[in-house]
Amino acid sequence: MIGMFRLTSFIFGLAYGSFLNVVAQRTIEGRKWWGKERSACESCGRTLSFIDLIPLLSYVFLKGRCRGCNKKIGISYLLVELIMGFSMLVLAWLYGPTYAFILSFVLWSCLFLSSLTDMYSGYVYDWLVLPFLAIGLFLRVFVGWQIFLDGILGACICGFLILLIMYVSKGGMGSGDAIVAAAIGGVMGAWMGCLALYISFMCGGLTALSLLLAHKVGRKDHLPMAPFFAIGSFCTFLFGVKILAFLDISPGWPWIF
Repeated sequence: MIGMFRLTSFIFGLAYGSFLNVVAQRTIEGRKWWGKERSACESCGRTLSFIDLIPLLSYVFLKGRCRGCNKKIGISYLLVELIMGFSMLVLAWLYGPTYAFILSFVLWSCLFLSSLTDMYSGYVYDWLVLPFLAIGLFLRVFVGWQIFLDGILGACICGFLILLIMYVSKGGMGSGDAIVAAAIGGVMGAWMGCLALYISFMCGGLTALSLLLAHKVGRKDHLPMAPFFAIGSFCTFLFGVKILAFLDISPGWPWIF
């Protein structure tokens, strides 16, 4: 049964990653990603059929080309599907069918979507992030008020830290980053959320330093922060409980079960 849950999570992740990619791209373009609007080839405009939209398999069988105009399809479509598929597999392997899996899925959906919009356009859409924060807190309130308040505390601390950085750096980060940070704290709780932010900034700082030393970016160039939030949070899913246990800190519900 656990094996089937992991396999199902992987297959669902492939399709879900494709869907989130559509949401990100159409949001940036100002188009609807819901309703009857069909996906089409960016080169020839041909409406894509079911056989063109099967996650992973369509790309492999069609050899990364459009059936209509034979133009190459960007490898990013395949990578997005694979990253979400394998990340869902890892979360299923870590937590199984538990409350921790549900909350990690909610947060990872938020971070993955925000990372896509941030990388594609350099912008995080507040209205795409807030529903995930609300869902995370909503799930907590059903378990108990203390657990709900831990989510509120986590959201306030993590969001305030980014606002403080925004004030000190005078615009080095945006309001979208603050809301994403609040979502991390709200879903993960205070301790896990703060650890996720710490790892995020470490990864972001090391990446920025490496790019500076390689002369790939300048000191005033902007790096999208949402992908580093995603990396830091996923590392916290993987190692956060052990790191906090080493520091003699309880990660809180639902990360110990």
